[in-house]
Formats: sequence, C-alpha cells, structure tokens
Amino acid sequence: MSIVSIILGVTLLLLLMMVLRLNAFLAFIIASLFVGILEGMSPTEAMTSIQNGLGSTLGSITMIIIFGAVLGKLITDSGAAKSIAVTMLNAFGKKHVQFASVFTASVVGIALFFETGVVVLVPLVFTISLAAGVPILYIGIPVITALITMHGFVPPHPGPTAIAEIFNANLGETLIWGVIIAIPPIIIAGPLFTKVFKKEDLEVTIPKELYNPIAFGNHEIPSFTVSILTAILPVILIAIKSLVEIISPNSPIRPFTDFIGTASTALLISVIVAMFTLGIARGKGMKKVMNSFAKATAGIALILLIISGGGAFKQVLIDSEIDQYIAGLMEGTALSPILLVWVISAVLRIALGSATVAGMTAAGIAAPIVAVTGANPELMTLAAGAGSVGFSHVNDAGFWIVKEYFNMSIGKTFKTWTVLTSIVSIVGLFCIIVLDMFI
Repeated sequence: MSIVSIILGVTLLLLLMMVLRLNAFLAFIIASLFVGILEGMSPTEAMTSIQNGLGSTLGSITMIIIFGAVLGKLITDSGAAKSIAVTMLNAFGKKHVQFASVFTASVVGIALFFETGVVVLVPLVFTISLAAGVPILYIGIPVITALITMHGFVPPHPGPTAIAEIFNANLGETLIWGVIIAIPPIIIAGPLFTKVFKKEDLEVTIPKELYNPIAFGNHEIPSFTVSILTAILPVILIAIKSLVEIISPNSPIRPFTDFIGTASTALLISVIVAMFTLGIARGKGMKKVMNSFAKATAGIALILLIISGGGAFKQVLIDSEIDQYIAGLMEGTALSPILLVWVISAVLRIALGSATVAGMTAAGIAAPIVAVTGANPELMTLAAGAGSVGFSHVNDAGFWIVKEYFNMSIGKTFKTWTVLTSIVSIVGLFCIIVLDMFI
C-alpha cells in the first residue's frame, strides 16, 4: 500500500496546488494528513507527526533563511551590489562584459534570493548593456542563469538548505561542492547559450515602469573590497570550517571554527558585520539599518511556511514507515540514487512550479535511499536541487518575473528562460554524476 500512498499523496498535493490553487503550505498539511491516515495512522497521530515535522524543520533552518534574507537586503540597500557590478565591468572591459556580469551575479547570488537578485541586478543589466552597446539579453541571460543556478545549488538559499537538512548533509561541504558544480551550468546556459541566438533575437525593449533603480552617488557606494568581502563572508566562514575538518580534524582551533562555520552562526556574524560595514560605518543610523532588517524579514514568512510544510510531509513519510518501504525497494537495485532523486525533483518541478517545494518533496521521498545505498548526502542534495531548477514554465513565478523584467513575449520567455533552466538542470546532473565517481 505504501507506494500507492505516495502516489496518491503527491497526486493530491498537485491537485490542491494546480487545480484548486491552494497555498503550498496548506496543500502540504492536507496531503500530509491524507497520507498519514492512508498508512494507518490515527488522525491525532498524523497531526502530531505533522507538528513534529514543522517544528524540526523550522528549528534547523529559520535563522539561516532569515539572516540570509537580511544580508541580501543590506547589500541591496547600501549600493554594495552596484559597487560589485561596476567594478567588475571596469575590470573585465566591454569585450568580456558577459563574464563580468556572470561573476557579479554569482557572487551577489550567494547572498540574494533569486527574486531579489533579479530586482537588484536587472536594472544594472540595462545600464551595463546600454553602456557596452550590446543587446539586453546578451547580458541578461548570463545574469539570470547565474542567479537561478546559485539559488538551486548553494546554501544558504532556502531550497538547498532545506534539502540538506532532510538528507542530513554537511552544509559546508554542500556549499563547496555546490559552488564547484554550478560553474559548468552557468557557463553553458549563460554566455555560451547566447551564441545560439541572432543579435536581433537578444534585443528587448526596456520596460520603463520597472526600471526605477535606486540612485546612488559615488560617495554613497561602499568600496568594492568592502562590498565583496561582506557579500561572501558567510561562504568564507563556512569554507574555513570545512577545510579545518578535512585538513586538521584534531586541531585545537576546531571548536572555534566549528562554531563560526555553522551556517546560522556564519550568517549571524555576516549580518552583524554588514550592519557596520554597509550601514553604521557609512553614516546610516541604527534605525535605518533596522528598517532594512524589518523589510527583509517581512518578505520571507511565506517561504518559511512552505519549507515547514515540506518538512511536515517528510515527517509523515518517516513516522508512517513509508521510508522503510522505499528503502526496501531500493535494496539491490541498479538505479542510481542521484538520478532517481533528480527525476523525482524534475517531475515535481514541472508539475508544481516551485523549485523549493519540488526539491523538498523529492528529498522527503528519497531520504531513505541514502541510508540503504550509502549515497553521498551532499551530492543527493545537489541532485535534488538540480532537478528542482529545471524546466521552468508558466506555473513558476520565476517565469513571469523574468518575462516582465525583460519585457518578453511568452514565446520568447520559453525560448530563453525555460531552455536555460533546463540546460542548468541537465548539465548540473551530469556534473554531479561525474563528481560522484571520484568522491
């Protein structure tokens, strides 16, 4: 009955979200209750399992997501993102403007959620494109490719962070491998993909109603060094922890690096540093800095709810012992766990639209496979993330954000955005499979 329960539960989840248009959190709770009862749990037991799933998931990732959002907001409001973009353009020159844009989007994309990254960087895409005399999408495609790739592969973004928690993956290792794995998809689906189009196909009209960038004077923008070090500080701290674990696990500094390199601590430290380097040190009062904090936290409540809903679904699968049934099915099979979780995630992405929901649901279903097969949990996390970012179409909010900000028709959005997300997903999977052969 277990496999039928999973199919019926996921089908119900799809119907609730796609047909009835229910909020993802509510859909997750209803589907979780349905699966629990179907598997023989009493309604009270099922609800207790749901509550446990909500609590454990939020307890592990709430600080990470909140501090990540705050750091991104401080980078945006201070002009640090613009400082990084302008400096990289000057350094690379007009001839290599695409790679300057990719590097900028990748660095900024570590700290910013995808939607925020689009809002922050697309106005800069317009500015840089006009200054360099190139079509808007010549710069735009590489930028949004870098943003969506970082969004799907690299903590502290909500999707990979939540998936890593489900697979019990090391967040530091996931981050390091995620950055490495992200490079080929970004290059292939970004700068190389633009070569497929004729120059006129990359031309779009700038939507004036959306092009209202914050004007910063030169004296108001923080230096490039301050901007980029603040943006990547959490990555540096997490990487230090992972390196010490690998190089010198018995080092006397290990307790300290373990503390500062824990994702929530690294982001807390980064936010405190950013409050000073991008705020107080630049003459902003604490009230103005806290306004950025408040705006950032106000915008992520729904994200936290959706993620907690995914955690509830996962917990019901565990408490009803469906996970053991799945584990039994996987014993002796030759099917690659990495390929399996990617397929599940990609199918759910196509059906649901939400990358975070697709990745978390796939991880919840596939979590038992890690214990049975010994699959690398960090690579399983990345495989679920890779599947979750691909094949974006009209049921994905990102599809419409990209369409509107670049003033494209639906057809053109399919030819650009949908194709590039599919390339990112497939190339990412290939890289993960190759990496799995060596680690």
